[in-house]
Amino acid sequence: MARILIGLTSHGDLGGLRPTGYYLPEAAHPWHVFTSAGHEVEFASVAGGEPPVDGVDLTDPIQQAFTGDAAVQAKVTSTPRFADLDPGAYDAVLFAGGHGAMWDFPSDEGLIRFGRGVYEQGGVVAAVCHGPAALVGLTLSDGTPIVAGKRVAGFTDSEEAAAGLTEVVPFLLQSTLEKLGGKHSGAADWQPHVVTDGRLVTGQNPASSTGVAQEVLKVLSTSKR
Repeated sequence: MARILIGLTSHGDLGGLRPTGYYLPEAAHPWHVFTSAGHEVEFASVAGGEPPVDGVDLTDPIQQAFTGDAAVQAKVTSTPRFADLDPGAYDAVLFAGGHGAMWDFPSDEGLIRFGRGVYEQGGVVAAVCHGPAALVGLTLSDGTPIVAGKRVAGFTDSEEAAAGLTEVVPFLLQSTLEKLGGKHSGAADWQPHVVTDGRLVTGQNPASSTGVAQEVLKVLSTSKR
């Protein structure tokens, strides 16, 4: 059994336009994949406590199960901070998206330390949609960006434009990953697209959430950790 952390944003303001936060299906669908396979899932956030949530759709049975599970909700409403966690205690981390991640993921030193620790100790680092904002500030011990030379996916510049938020977000995720040396690829807007490069797994958008989680399990099954 693997121990997997799902990382959540603590930022709840979409550039003054409306509330935001972590995107519920991007936490719920991976949680469903991981727990259905018998793995342990924990949650953490930048600031700790109860992170803001966005994108709730309770017509989705998986989101309904997630929000209706008392044990899960106890964890999600009182998350530890990344800064308070031991990366050696986890086999993988998956950074969920939601626009909030664009504001607080790239600069959080606790997140950076945790993600670096998981990766350098042989674990899997994964992210979906805006979750790869976590990879923007994530450098390895030698200072190299984790995405440098790696094949990656994330919310595309085209999707950000389609959402009407190009001028609202603090940076464009695809363009920034490319500037850091990531080899970004994308599918058509809103279509699932998952990229695995070694122990780095990334997905383009909410439709990619299940696929990212499934790839994490594939990588863990072949890991020598």
